[in-house]
Amino acid sequence: MFKEKYTVLGVMSGTSLDGIDLARIVFTICNNKWEFEILESETVSYSTQWLNKLKTALSLTHEELAHLDKDYTQLLAAVINDFLKIKKIKNLDAICSHGHTILHQPQKGYTLQIGNLPLIATLTKNTVICDFRVQDVKLGGQGAPLVPIGDQILFSDYEYCMNLGGFSNISFIENEKRVAFDVSPVNTILNYYATLLGFEYDNKGLMAKSGKCQNDLLNELNELPFYKLSYPKSLGFEFVKETVLPLMEQYNIPIEDKLNTFIKHVASQVSRALNIKEGKMLVTGGGAYNDFLIEKIKEQLPEMEIIIPDRKTLEFKEALIFGFLGVLKLRGEINVLSSVTGAIHDHCSGKIYNQK
Repeated sequence: MFKEKYTVLGVMSGTSLDGIDLARIVFTICNNKWEFEILESETVSYSTQWLNKLKTALSLTHEELAHLDKDYTQLLAAVINDFLKIKKIKNLDAICSHGHTILHQPQKGYTLQIGNLPLIATLTKNTVICDFRVQDVKLGGQGAPLVPIGDQILFSDYEYCMNLGGFSNISFIENEKRVAFDVSPVNTILNYYATLLGFEYDNKGLMAKSGKCQNDLLNELNELPFYKLSYPKSLGFEFVKETVLPLMEQYNIPIEDKLNTFIKHVASQVSRALNIKEGKMLVTGGGAYNDFLIEKIKEQLPEMEIIIPDRKTLEFKEALIFGFLGVLKLRGEINVLSSVTGAIHDHCSGKIYNQK
């Protein structure tokens, strides 16, 4: 007999490197309808040392990556334990953790999220559910995006769910099936250029707004081969490092102009991603705070109702949904949709580690 109420800790670290998101969530199910409440929540920023480690992890050897994985698992456990202690949280059904993506190469049958070692259950003294992506890749899928099943079940009132994080991704119903895919880089690029100007990020997009669009660069960005691929498709930081940044660095223009141009590129790709350009679109992720980006998306989609939710949902939606994936895993229910990832069938993904 399944429970009707679950209390979990959702933990997420995104590619934008803005920190580790933690949220205690209560999920309840009544008459086959799920509801949620986000309680205590916090984003814990990375130290400069850890930011540098994560930014340069792509160049590490296999042995060095294994060492980084262990160190990051210990860091993640310490952050979780501090959060639980300070917030006086006890009696969790599980900690549901995404880990941090270092390599994502599904075309080669490989994806790596560090911080998902069994050690994390021992260190946190809790049941931990994690490593959600690997099984999907083994089943021929992209291993991403995984959030759309949460969109389908928890946010069914919206025609579209768009997340503007390190990368943008979108999910919606097409031909009676949920589809989803990564759209383009967002904060991985915007934050990179903001740091060159001495800021962690471009507050409200004001620096981008002060710049000018470079149309040749915009056209080249929009013509990158990834955007012509049919879905399912997903992006990793490799795309930023090997394709987007080298292209942008060919242009000797002010950084503000690069920010302006890239925001217009993001807005253009959001519009291109939608077959039907009307309805209600829920927008979450750090990019939702970028007023200039939202303004440009609205210009591209004048018939779309753009809805930015309450702060907790906006900032912690991914932690929320990875918490939900963990609950579905506990129940042995499908938590990954093959219509989204391209896997050979729907499945129940994730590893359950019990404390020893």
